[in-house]
Amino acid sequence: MSEEICFASARDLARRIRTRELSAREVLQAHLDQIQRTNPRVNAIVTLAAERAADQARAADERLAAGEEPGPLHGLPIAHKDTHATAGIRTTSGSPIFADHVPAEDELVIERIRAAGAVTLGKTNTPEFAAGSHTFNPVFGLTRNPYDPARSAGGSSGGAAAALACGMHPLADGGDMGGSLRNPASFCNVAGLRPSPGRVPSWPVAAAWSTLGVQGPMAREVADVALLLSVLAGPDPRSPIALETPGSAFAAPLDRDLAGLRVAWAPDLGGTIPVDPAVTGVLEPAVKVFEELGCAVEEAAPDLTGADEVFRTLRAWHWETTLRPLLDERRADFKPSLAANIDAGRSLTGADLARAETLHTALFHRMREFFGRYDALLMPVSQVPPFDAALEYPEEVAGQPMHDYLEWMRSCFLISVTGCPALSVPAGFTSGGLPVGLQIVGPYRADLAVLRIGHAFEQATRHAARRPPVAAG
Repeated sequence: MSEEICFASARDLARRIRTRELSAREVLQAHLDQIQRTNPRVNAIVTLAAERAADQARAADERLAAGEEPGPLHGLPIAHKDTHATAGIRTTSGSPIFADHVPAEDELVIERIRAAGAVTLGKTNTPEFAAGSHTFNPVFGLTRNPYDPARSAGGSSGGAAAALACGMHPLADGGDMGGSLRNPASFCNVAGLRPSPGRVPSWPVAAAWSTLGVQGPMAREVADVALLLSVLAGPDPRSPIALETPGSAFAAPLDRDLAGLRVAWAPDLGGTIPVDPAVTGVLEPAVKVFEELGCAVEEAAPDLTGADEVFRTLRAWHWETTLRPLLDERRADFKPSLAANIDAGRSLTGADLARAETLHTALFHRMREFFGRYDALLMPVSQVPPFDAALEYPEEVAGQPMHDYLEWMRSCFLISVTGCPALSVPAGFTSGGLPVGLQIVGPYRADLAVLRIGHAFEQATRHAARRPPVAAG
């Protein structure tokens, strides 16, 4: 019964709690038992608030018994990414500087999740300040891949993805600047959506007008991703870029006939990125599924000229804006790669930023024209399968050297700067049993369309049903 609860969909669990077939306390206990069994092998949940969660689950059952109208996440247990501020629960951002930090208030996404009735389990692991697509830090150590603990779980939402894959909780929140929702989803065989900027408003943030970093949902199924997005999305006066569309727009069923859809397939973005043959070997058959679903698929790639420079410039500027004072005070407590990014931001000139903005604008219009010809773009999420967890990053991809901890994730971060919504959905496994995700990119602000396409692919393939060995024993 415990295993059945832990791998049920969030939608099913929410329904069973609402109808009192299950209590929130029963659901919580099943997940706490699963955490005790599996977390020592992957190190996904790094702060556990079991007593607090038990109190919240008890209160959830009491409110339901008293006839209160339940929220969409009523009684569902969730652990939050350790970069997201949680009132009364330690939030470290994976940094020794904040190893004992306990926020006084929730940030916006946590507010919304709690208001929807969820039960807070604790926090999931992240790289230091969420910098990098491999989850390790000096406070809590390394998060391992549930399908092979010798491999990376990805990042920066690696703890969230690994916990989902192991059945430790049914939903997860995360953030994505260069791939931090998509890459760990791909590595751990779950689904993760980078929403359109402003779809999920953020507060508090130092650079409220920035569109580079976003927050969003992860789950084992695309429909559960949509469920959490329905809670996270919607306007808020504290965010100047928040979109007006209410979250309820994402609560409708995702079923859609894909017949006639025009789909572009870009296995290596028109020869601009190296991709491990093990990845393309999994994805090429997956793309054929879209033809079977009635789509017109052709190989085509958007022109992403300048996207690399835009991302690196704006990312360095972001880190300089948010972390420079801390680096000046405690440089020894920063990993060298992140310190170098902050220093790069410090050296930027007005001309550098002006060039980035000009390139960014041109990129937007080229993507707009591309999506005038196609309804969706299919491409790899990650250029490699899950790699050796002992490495900071893959040193080469398909025989080409990688010069820093960002370069191997160009398949994600080049899409980030387009502003387009992008979903990672399970697409199959390598011959060695490692997960590979397919990235589905949609037109500007077409988040719902992307979710519907991903849902149709998921229902046709069912790759997400394959549980990791860690969860089995």
